[in-house]
Amino acid sequence: MTADPAKRHLLPLLIPFLLAAPVQASTCYGRPGAGSIAGAVALPADGANFEAYSRLGVQMGRTHVHAHVREVVLDAYAALARSAPGTQFVYGETGLKEGGRMRPHRTHQNGLSIDFMVPVLDARGRSVPLPSSPLNKFGYGLEFDTGGKAGELRIDYPALAEHLYALKEAAKRHEVGIALVIFDPALMPALLKTARGKELEGLPFMKGKPWIRHDEHYHVDFDVPCQPVKIKAR
Repeated sequence: MTADPAKRHLLPLLIPFLLAAPVQASTCYGRPGAGSIAGAVALPADGANFEAYSRLGVQMGRTHVHAHVREVVLDAYAALARSAPGTQFVYGETGLKEGGRMRPHRTHQNGLSIDFMVPVLDARGRSVPLPSSPLNKFGYGLEFDTGGKAGELRIDYPALAEHLYALKEAAKRHEVGIALVIFDPALMPALLKTARGKELEGLPFMKGKPWIRHDEHYHVDFDVPCQPVKIKAR
């Protein structure tokens, strides 16, 4: 079947609009602690300088986010490739395709929450991905002491600060807010002493004590306008 000649000349005019259109729109409902999402998108399993905490977690659909959050996260990683070349980053769990409770997390319900695993250096001072296996609960079971060390690994605080700064700047560019950042209070002084420390003070770090330590990862809740919680019909 041949295309209608009368419409064929319109295609070149439509291509820029088709390319500019978003691949998928997301709608979040409620809040991170009680909500859901429609049109969530999965984060890439890996990139030039980042990877997911677990291939199994990716296959199980535990790395979905709001489309705007995905844009911010990938924009930040692209910026880090320039500002922190050679540094390896790992993101943790985000949320399910349709949101809702994802145990053992209390939040992560409406596509706006992401866990980022701390960037680490090995015994030789090289940037390496945080080790992940069922034996250490895919990274979540690692314990860092108050000096930021876990065996031969140590937290790369400058890289962590650079990542938070990159997220902050990427969120501004995409007109997305950051509602909350959770990191172990005992490790905060070392983070704020980095070169980027002063530029992080405006971030909304949790003031109280989190229900778990958040030493092997830092949790970020983004701020995107959401609809009221959908009530399921009986």
